[in-house]
Amino acid sequence: MDLNTITDVARPRSRAQLPVWTAGDAWLAGGTWLFSEPQVHLRRLVDLTDLKWPALSIGETGLSIAATCSIAQLDALTCPVEWLAAPLINQCCRAFLASFKIWKTATVGGNLCMSLPAGPMISLAAALDGVCTIWKASGGEQKIAALDFVTGNQKNVLTPGDLLRQIDLPLPALKRRAAFRQISLTPVGRSGALVIGAVGREGDLALTVTASTVRPVRIGFAAMPDADDLRDAVLDGIPDELYHDDVHGKPFWRKQMTLRLAEEIRTELAAPVRG
Repeated sequence: MDLNTITDVARPRSRAQLPVWTAGDAWLAGGTWLFSEPQVHLRRLVDLTDLKWPALSIGETGLSIAATCSIAQLDALTCPVEWLAAPLINQCCRAFLASFKIWKTATVGGNLCMSLPAGPMISLAAALDGVCTIWKASGGEQKIAALDFVTGNQKNVLTPGDLLRQIDLPLPALKRRAAFRQISLTPVGRSGALVIGAVGREGDLALTVTASTVRPVRIGFAAMPDADDLRDAVLDGIPDELYHDDVHGKPFWRKQMTLRLAEEIRTELAAPVRG
């Protein structure tokens, strides 16, 4: 869709060249949502393309994902064999259920900043203890856990002019054994519930709930729980008002699916590891 109110496009090549943020500005990365509907309040786009951030970097501390990394680039990543949680990357990418055109254009950072409950990059980053680096409009940087980045349906911690720079996934989280479950009302529908479980080296279980809730929720266990303890923890850890309500699923259904998927994950991760 043409954005016929835009009168200027800035193309900075470094942070120093980022323009002073004013009302009517918008960051442009992939633009798959930005150009999908009228944006009559916008006057200027700040195109991030020329910043040329490396999409993906594997280092001694884990994986660094630029906010401008496309979903296709992330899905194509070849991960070290010791990253037991690596299948989550492809599973979350495929939770988009989007066309190849969207995959090649939509960005990881854009998915987080859009902050929809069903955003699968939110699910991935939150489940793998991701840390978001934010370039503050006032200068300096802020680091915040991906689990806390999204605060509600299409709400997050960013203030006007803040820019999400990257998401870092730490090595210990990538080495955990993990399990993924997702469900939608229709075969190609938006996620109604997406639950990821990960087992630590000491046998602890971290359960991360997204899509069914308006923001990510983490429920932790010091050891693998039984079915009753898991159910009680989910019921206690997610108040009814946190369950999302829209055409892709009513709160009661989302709650029941969360309980079901959580138990499936517990069963999978509690089973003996096959050699």
